[in-house]
Amino acid sequence: MGLSAERSNHLQLIRASARDFAATHIRPHVMEWDEAQIFPVDLFKKMGELGFLGVLVPETYGGAGLGYQEYITIIEEIAKVCGSIGLSVAAHNSLCTNHILTFGNEAQKSKYLPLLASGQWLGAWGLTEPNTGSDAGRMQCVAHKDGDHWVINGTKSWITHGKSGDVAVVIVRTGALLDSRGMSAFVVERGIPGFNAGKKENKLGMRASETAEMIFDNCRIHESQMLGVEGEGFIQSMKILDGGRISIAALSLGIAKGAYEASVQYAKERQQFGQPIANFQGISFKLADMATKIEASELLTRNAGELKDEGKKCTMESAMAKYYASETSVQVSTDAVQIFGGYGYTKDFPVEKFYRDSKLCTIGEGTSEIQKLVISREALKG
Repeated sequence: MGLSAERSNHLQLIRASARDFAATHIRPHVMEWDEAQIFPVDLFKKMGELGFLGVLVPETYGGAGLGYQEYITIIEEIAKVCGSIGLSVAAHNSLCTNHILTFGNEAQKSKYLPLLASGQWLGAWGLTEPNTGSDAGRMQCVAHKDGDHWVINGTKSWITHGKSGDVAVVIVRTGALLDSRGMSAFVVERGIPGFNAGKKENKLGMRASETAEMIFDNCRIHESQMLGVEGEGFIQSMKILDGGRISIAALSLGIAKGAYEASVQYAKERQQFGQPIANFQGISFKLADMATKIEASELLTRNAGELKDEGKKCTMESAMAKYYASETSVQVSTDAVQIFGGYGYTKDFPVEKFYRDSKLCTIGEGTSEIQKLVISREALKG
């Protein structure tokens, strides 16, 4: 991937801004938020002021008007400090906000994008249900037409910002079961009757990123709240997930880099048998493997981002990036705990949190198995 000198310098400024913000506003609170599962809503207001919540939104709608290379960089730098906050920034940008940006009409974009991009409002996105994850065609959350309104009933689960989100893009079934054109997307605002938050999940990792149910009980939505046309919801979602997978790849990359950098520093400082443990081949070869896999993950992620910026299809490339980077994140953070030994198993050192946070990357927005399914299908088309 070739970047112009001007773009490269711009990326360095973006990186420095995100790094400084994470060091000042996130790092001091990481373990407090993680232990108590605190979702720091006020932090997102601050990030909105810096443009981190409307990275891809054009300036005409109050966004930063940047591209995927800048977006990857911001997610990566935040995730190097805290995967939870990186995840929430990714979900807000690439799912809810991007869905409205990509498929909303002018009235919808003008109303919601300035609120989302500025951080005044937080966004959620609902596709998954208690019994339908990858098998979205069997979704049970349905909407039926009643005059100029739609009435939604059902539950969405594992939703980032399912409780605190001010607005949600929700994909529900408006047609026949198993019909890929039987689902539609709606924008639903918090506070509307019949739209409530359900159970908040108690998670292994990513504990400062809120994950909760969204429950719809005879929730009446005006037809003007539909994104695109009836029956396009699932097809829209698949396109949104192409970009979402780049987000999770960037998130994975940041977690892996955070674990790796901590490991390098520790290996240089930790003395055993009269010398730093970095001198031992068993440790240095682990670091070599970590560095190589991180480099490959970054190249895959940046390549997918470049295709997205150019408006080209990136279904295979984003799935490859998400699959490889997320698995790398788990491998690197696992090796990081091993390098730290007993200290790595304690909460006094950062790698146990990277270890816990990394696993979600192989599950959220399509499991590793689903990514392999996407990649193989695309490969076999040729």
